[in-house]
Amino acid sequence: MKLTVSDLTAGYAKAQVLFGMSLELSQGELVAVLGANGAGKTTTLRAISGLIRPWGGEIRLNGQSLAGLSAARRAALGLGHVPEGRQLFPLMSVEENLLLGAAFLAWERRQEGLEFTYALFPRLSERRGQLAGTLSGGEQQMLAIGRALMGRPRILMVDEPSLGLSPKLAEEVLATLARIKAEGMGVLLVEQNVALSLEVADRAYVVEHGKVVLAGPAQELAQDERVQKAYLAL
Repeated sequence: MKLTVSDLTAGYAKAQVLFGMSLELSQGELVAVLGANGAGKTTTLRAISGLIRPWGGEIRLNGQSLAGLSAARRAALGLGHVPEGRQLFPLMSVEENLLLGAAFLAWERRQEGLEFTYALFPRLSERRGQLAGTLSGGEQQMLAIGRALMGRPRILMVDEPSLGLSPKLAEEVLATLARIKAEGMGVLLVEQNVALSLEVADRAYVVEHGKVVLAGPAQELAQDERVQKAYLAL
């Protein structure tokens, strides 16, 4: 499974945000998209998952164009999206939130998804009947990731998973994404925590003003003087 984004333009109303965004991701890779607030990272994920309609460019999944496909159809094809801010249903239980992520699957596959998610996040299994709104920030982020995994995606897009978390919890969440990648899934990680992202990513794109300005292996970008000065305070 391969995701390819070519020369993507998009925005909101008359405000253009993306100006020719291009990137690619294959299964078994963890690729980070890095940049400051307003760079276009979240808009890129929203365009890929079908939450907004691009103005131009092309998005392909395994060579198939996603143009005109709904967000639900894209999810069924193997795209998972963990939105910024988690966007859980706080008055529903952990398990109810999880099952919503697999509403388009047969019951047997939903049960398989629960087993996989609870094995990955044992704390969620312990709290399956607890209201989502009563979980800690780290547990809520685990739940948001688990909900996306319930759809059994082959490409998982995760938007700012460390937002609002302590450094220790942020490391734990990103280490979990690395484990998910090791299972053979492709992970597209949008993050402002550049240092931590470059530690877990295979490759990375640096985005400014709606387009890629740097790209390459994560270890090489971590040593790039421009990245160090702009994002690593070195």
